Amino acid sequence: MGDVALPIAPDHRHCDSAGAEGRVAVPGRGEDVSQCLVDRRIAGRQVAADLVQDVARIENGLPGSIGVNETPVRVDEIQAGVKPPTDRTSLRWSPEVELRVDMHLFESACDRGNFDEACLIYRGDFLAGFALGDCPEFDDWAFFRREALRGRLMHALERLVQDENAAGEHFAATAHAGRLVELDPLSEVYGRHLIRSLLLAGDRSAAERHHAALTQRLRDELGVAPEAATEALMGPNGDSLLAAVPTTRYVKGAGVHLAYQTYGSGPLDILVMPGFVSHVERAWEHPASRTFLASLMRLGRLIVFDRRGIGLSDRVGSAPGIEVTAEDIGTVLRAADARRVVLFGASECGPACIKFAVDQPRLTAGLILFGALAKGCWAADYPHALRASQYDAWSQQLVAQWGGPAGIETFAPSLARDPQARAWWAGLLRAASSPGGISAVLEAFRDADVRHLLAQIAVPTLVLHRRDDQAVRIAAGRDVASRITGAQFVELDGNDHWFFAGDQQPVIEAIKRFTGALPRDGRSGR
Repeated sequence: MGDVALPIAPDHRHCDSAGAEGRVAVPGRGEDVSQCLVDRRIAGRQVAADLVQDVARIENGLPGSIGVNETPVRVDEIQAGVKPPTDRTSLRWSPEVELRVDMHLFESACDRGNFDEACLIYRGDFLAGFALGDCPEFDDWAFFRREALRGRLMHALERLVQDENAAGEHFAATAHAGRLVELDPLSEVYGRHLIRSLLLAGDRSAAERHHAALTQRLRDELGVAPEAATEALMGPNGDSLLAAVPTTRYVKGAGVHLAYQTYGSGPLDILVMPGFVSHVERAWEHPASRTFLASLMRLGRLIVFDRRGIGLSDRVGSAPGIEVTAEDIGTVLRAADARRVVLFGASECGPACIKFAVDQPRLTAGLILFGALAKGCWAADYPHALRASQYDAWSQQLVAQWGGPAGIETFAPSLARDPQARAWWAGLLRAASSPGGISAVLEAFRDADVRHLLAQIAVPTLVLHRRDDQAVRIAAGRDVASRITGAQFVELDGNDHWFFAGDQQPVIEAIKRFTGALPRDGRSGR
């Protein structure tokens, strides 16, 4: 029998790791999907009758391959040869059938870095158009799974665009870039991927058509004009800009490829970790973010990277914990041949930078924390964060709004009414992660606690916090600084949580003073 493409595999457990075997589970429950549908009567008796009819149709196409029985059967029992009595209420696959599931094949190809194969396998969204109105647990699980797989596809396509253009295969790159535009027509970054690939392929007329179409979509849907970077591609200096696009590099650490970039030069390296989402290329697309990063480049060589599971780094089956992220920092610094480094950890990335500074003081010239807190949620001895129930409600609301400019009113009140900023943030979120993926990240941070590490920090530390930060209370910043020996605490005006939003100058000046006082002792042995 040939390959069978099914929307859900009988041996697929609901978890984030690819290929895990076990029962099909509904999020937050231990039941099989069949048990959810039939035994619990969630969908009613009519669902069972409909399933019987569907099974009969499948049996006609795959004779002898499917049986039905009353008691839900575990996959391991089927594989062991258990053959329960047959009736008309549940179904199982015969162990004689060699079943190959496109979802598993797709994720396996992504895991191997075979992105060409992965994109060929992905012919449509997971369970597209299928829903069980009376089983919200199943529908929620299907939604998050669908978004996770779609996110991996977009990541694979971006990698192919980069790789094909780097290899001179510009026509192949245009095909992958065109697919990205179809997936997210309002993404100016994906539009630039396509325009740039067409220009590199020598097809300027097609590039002009796509530029005009992108301009029209942005005006009609978002009420904005294309960014300067988009317009510059079609300008008289476009050819030089094509060659000047920075290169995203990859380094493999603990089985995962991490995307990173370096910019500029100087006697000091500055590693920037911006928060719970990132995208090493899109970070430069917003004018305020670009201005801030360019200001840091005047102080030393800039290093940026996407944590595992986020942005252009490999998607993984679980949220990157503090320990793992600290290890990945070391992996990227070695790949970048870094000297002693100043770590800039904003918001949720602060704890990982704290962990690295404690573990690797010889590599750490200094530590800067911006809008950070040491514990993810409230405790009797830590009143500076949301209670767990409040945090969960906030994260659920954020995830529910994913795909749009979710949370911008809290993260950057000064930019919340700027259409360009809203469009950029929405696109960055879609490119950086999926709703299911970011749910795991937020849940992991809720449970994080690095208070015990703060007293162990032995490197110069600067803690920056805006007085009216809407996302993290300034009391959390004061608490962090009070627990670190010799730490400088600088209270800034404003209510933006993003370091590049609002008035940047006081932030840059504080960093400049801090880095200027650090010793310049060259490379550190490793």
